Amino acid sequence: MATSLKNLSDYNIADVPSAAEMKFGIVVSEWNTEITEALYEGAYNTLIKHGASEDNIIKKYVPGSFELTAGAKYLAEMTDVDAVICLGCVIQGETPHFDFVCHGVTQGMTLLNVQYPIPFIFGLLTTLNQQQAIDRAGGKHGNKGDEGAVTAIKMVHLNRSLKN
Repeated sequence: MATSLKNLSDYNIADVPSAAEMKFGIVVSEWNTEITEALYEGAYNTLIKHGASEDNIIKKYVPGSFELTAGAKYLAEMTDVDAVICLGCVIQGETPHFDFVCHGVTQGMTLLNVQYPIPFIFGLLTTLNQQQAIDRAGGKHGNKGDEGAVTAIKMVHLNRSLKN
């Protein structure tokens, strides 16, 4: 199957609310750090571009992608963030480990989203190889960190609009 060369992170800036009064937690996996740091840079820069203050962005590391769920839960319970963006990368190997990690993180993120009154953003790359990860962490397909930040801003805005 041919892969489009479209930048999947393109979006209409006018459709994104201001993040000036929002506070974000970003949990970053230390595994595949070349990729996860690129995802973080994308998320951070996008939040700043939309008005978030540097002081309102909390970055915390977890050892691997499987720990993203616990790290996100800790941020939700021990800080006053409006949303948590979870960034990780799992590259398929020769064992079923990939499937277990991806499934566990997906289930964990879903549970957090239904158990807490703030959004948890799924920024886990699940790729077949290193090149696919590079392509989605600032490469030819954009940066999933950018997309996670935009999603976080929109979800905080939605959450607040429903409370008012």
